[in-house]
Amino acid sequence: MSVPIVSFVGSSGSGKTTLLEKVIRELVKRGYAVGVIKHDAHGFEIDHEGKDSWRHKHAGAGAVILCSPKKFAVIKDTRKAPDPSAIINSLLSDSDVVLTEGFKRHSFPKIEVLRKANSKKPVCLNDPNLLAMATDADIRTRKRLLRIDDFKGVVDLIEKDVIKKHKTRDVSLMVDGRIVPLKPFIEGMLKEALLGMTRSLKGCAKAKEIELRVKKR
Repeated sequence: MSVPIVSFVGSSGSGKTTLLEKVIRELVKRGYAVGVIKHDAHGFEIDHEGKDSWRHKHAGAGAVILCSPKKFAVIKDTRKAPDPSAIINSLLSDSDVVLTEGFKRHSFPKIEVLRKANSKKPVCLNDPNLLAMATDADIRTRKRLLRIDDFKGVVDLIEKDVIKKHKTRDVSLMVDGRIVPLKPFIEGMLKEALLGMTRSLKGCAKAKEIELRVKKR
């Protein structure tokens, strides 16, 4: 149920978005379903003043969903910064790989983009989760270096070192919006218990995926 994740990090103006756009196209070309999360530290608006959804939101709704036959969007207030892993688990679990732009403080595998015209100082060089640097600068490091325009090389790296090495878990546990790692024994116990209970329920004998939510009162 978990999805392989790669974060593209770097200073503002480094070329993350340009490289990421090319990487997405190449991954899709190779047959992968790609999900993307963009981190915006300054906030953003996707609704338009005067529209029905804007009026619903400003009337006091904590969450509004815009839904059409081909796509939907969620506008929801949060009390704290949401965990990207929880968003991925809830909304992007059908992706073959999820790419994020930002989230440099999270423990996702990372590729740092550095353009010498913009910055000469890497932001994640000492991060143990750094896979490689895509740059046009001369940097002394033991980390793998890729040309900043070598999007196919970046995709080769993601495919080889992230997607193909990723071990999909059969069970994932989310508590208060946070993914909780499970030991194999607990994972197996939860899986067999839920499968055993649902097999006897009408219309659930051939279920491929089970989602259980428990609210403590």
